[in-house]
Amino acid sequence: MSEDTHTAIEDFYAKKIKEIHPRAIKCCHSSMPIKEAARMMAHEKTSCIFVADESDNILGYVTEITLRDKVIAQGLSVDAPVFSIMDTPIVSMDQEALVYEALIHMFQTKTRYLLVKSGNDFVGMISRNKILTEPSNSPFLFIQSVKQATTKEELRQKWFQVPDLVYRLIQRGVRSEIVNQIISTIADTVSLQVIENVLREKGPAPAAFVFFTLGSEGRMEQTLKTDQDNAIIYEDKANEQRETVRAYFLDFAFEVSQRLNDIGFSFCEGGFMAKNPKWTHSLSHWKRNYETWFQESSLETVRKYATFFDCRAIYGDFTLLYELKAFMGLQLQHPLERFFFNMTQNALQFDPQLTWLKNIRTFTVGDEKVFDIKKAMSPMVEAIRIYALYNRVFETNTGRRLKILTEKGVFDEKSSQELYQAYYYLMEIRLQRQAWRIIKKQKSPENYIPVDKLTKVQVAAIRETFKVIKDLQLKIKVEFTKSF
Repeated sequence: MSEDTHTAIEDFYAKKIKEIHPRAIKCCHSSMPIKEAARMMAHEKTSCIFVADESDNILGYVTEITLRDKVIAQGLSVDAPVFSIMDTPIVSMDQEALVYEALIHMFQTKTRYLLVKSGNDFVGMISRNKILTEPSNSPFLFIQSVKQATTKEELRQKWFQVPDLVYRLIQRGVRSEIVNQIISTIADTVSLQVIENVLREKGPAPAAFVFFTLGSEGRMEQTLKTDQDNAIIYEDKANEQRETVRAYFLDFAFEVSQRLNDIGFSFCEGGFMAKNPKWTHSLSHWKRNYETWFQESSLETVRKYATFFDCRAIYGDFTLLYELKAFMGLQLQHPLERFFFNMTQNALQFDPQLTWLKNIRTFTVGDEKVFDIKKAMSPMVEAIRIYALYNRVFETNTGRRLKILTEKGVFDEKSSQELYQAYYYLMEIRLQRQAWRIIKKQKSPENYIPVDKLTKVQVAAIRETFKVIKDLQLKIKVEFTKSF
């Protein structure tokens, strides 16, 4: 790979939105006839126009696709107000955000246009196609190709290409945090295609619902050794409709889960899937779940609470999950002491994997001495989640949680940097090993790292990361178990 290619890659992942020169925002009034809005789009040579009210508040947007699907295909009068056909919601990001973050956000929200903000003001807009013309964005072009896959077989083929993509990104020096997000975005895109295919076949859902992910996928920290972790919330309906609505969603969840398994996302051994009747429920039932887990606050129920705290909506009516999180926020204002005590006890069950001589603790698999890198990383995930719960931080990603908690003064800058570097150093080794095993050995990915395959520098660095983890466990032990 040439030096110019390396430089282009580094530039792409470090570039801010403002550096790709967002276009000026073109707006029309909400009462403007559709034909006049279309003329404005033609005159301005833009494929997207935003719709504003009398106070210049942006309400939605209209694209060429909107005109095709909602006007021409439906035979709608072009004299109707543009407000009647506009798309929502508005998706925006600050101009200081990174370009790759904007692109991931656009894929997740299924939007082709993003408003750019400076403080509270909109200062421009960018299109997904514009970002995709930037150099060194091959993983995002791949995601675009996944969006165009229409069958289960095509999606399966795309998913089987991901290990090679991951291996190349790691070899190019792309940070493991970014690679995690790329894998998770690809997984989201596959899931969205499956969900939409099933909905087309089954017909419209009888109630508003949200399909959300849990665990590493919920945290956008997905690796190549992954299974399904998902659930469904649907809106409450009148008594006479409940059985029909529930039957629909259980059947829908079963079909989605089966197809994901066929594509390569294996069933969750613990049963944390929407196809499990325990995890597809109405909003009121989900609130009762959280209330029961919270009031009991046993080792088992706080583990469930933690699992479903790391949740992220990927399809449907996101407000259902937002309402559930608001309910959790109220609960967490007045937690029982045993809630955080037992949450901490769960986190302390994970071994920092250092012997008393400060060497890496190993065990034997076949003829190799290995350590389990997932178990080594789990104490950081668990501990940082505890601080997120305690401070009611609903960000799910471990790295971003850490950043927010540092801004709140929970961690000082030095400790925060040590934790961040330790976590993503281990993540890089984990991803590289999994991709190498799939590509070079034609074997399934695993979380075991053979110690004799590591360099002396890597062994020394891993030992230091384990010390950082041990210090973090001591911190939560002191802060959350001292009164017991």
